[in-house]
Amino acid sequence: MAAAIVDCLNVQPGLDRIAVGLSGGPDSAALAICCAELAKQNHLDLNLFHVHHGLHAKADQWMQSSAELAKRLGFTLTTQKVAVDLNTGLGVEAAARQARHAALLEMSHTHGVKALMVAHHMQDQAETVLLRLLRGAGVMGLGAMKPVTPQGDVLLLRPWLDVEREQILAFVAAYSAATGWQPVDDPSNRDEALGRGALRERVIPALRRRWPAWHRTLSRHAQQAAEAEQLLSEFGHYLLQTVLTEALPSEKRCAIDLLSWRGLNQPQQALVLRTWLAQAAVPMPTQARLGDLMRQLRQLHALGHDRALQWQHGSSVIYCIRGRIELHAKI
Repeated sequence: MAAAIVDCLNVQPGLDRIAVGLSGGPDSAALAICCAELAKQNHLDLNLFHVHHGLHAKADQWMQSSAELAKRLGFTLTTQKVAVDLNTGLGVEAAARQARHAALLEMSHTHGVKALMVAHHMQDQAETVLLRLLRGAGVMGLGAMKPVTPQGDVLLLRPWLDVEREQILAFVAAYSAATGWQPVDDPSNRDEALGRGALRERVIPALRRRWPAWHRTLSRHAQQAAEAEQLLSEFGHYLLQTVLTEALPSEKRCAIDLLSWRGLNQPQQALVLRTWLAQAAVPMPTQARLGDLMRQLRQLHALGHDRALQWQHGSSVIYCIRGRIELHAKI
């Protein structure tokens, strides 16, 4: 487990200030314990970050338990309370995850942390693959979680994606037996009203009975899908360069030449648009929405360039004027 952390840290030389997201549960506690030992051995500056969602009656107790563990390890716990917006349409799980992610990055920036570690493990990875399949994620989404994900100037590190949860639980049980400290139990992890909870309580037990190594198989699938995703991304960027037009002086983003785009086959057209939107950090449209945009762009070509398109997507608008596909912020 410690070796996996070291390997993950070695992706970028000179990472001497790191942080661990500590919820107080067994997984994040194990990561904090391991990182604390490594930090002392290698003279690293370790920060422990806790996000208080306020979504559960025991949230204050979880924060206190995390603070107690941090004290035992000899490090300070930094906490941040967040208000989870439950009216975004994302659902409780996604809204809480989004708020937690933003808070962890904010604390990282505040403390000058360049590497933020979280304790996702092999079963988390396998569950993510299943959930994305069930939610209709495309090929680009099945790579699931990456060991290293740049988040601006902070690296989000997941060193334990190849580590079995049983190994993590055994490690924490041994620590608890030696010290008396106990990890917290978040009942939302088993709440069948939530997607991941339903998966854990209903689907996974059946999978485990029939296919005991299901999580290892799906974890390997995620690694293979991530490799395919990288190749597809590289091809998408190559294709995009072949259809871009020169930016106008007033534009911050390059436009796509409609005729050049029209010369690609349909899968290539879709890949180019996805790559173009991803470069602009625009949320990816659903397959149906993207299909609607492509249909309208083809109609424009069939009718000539005398008809302007305005296709709204979130806070952005795609225009097609005089044969140029342009992306603008909604006014």
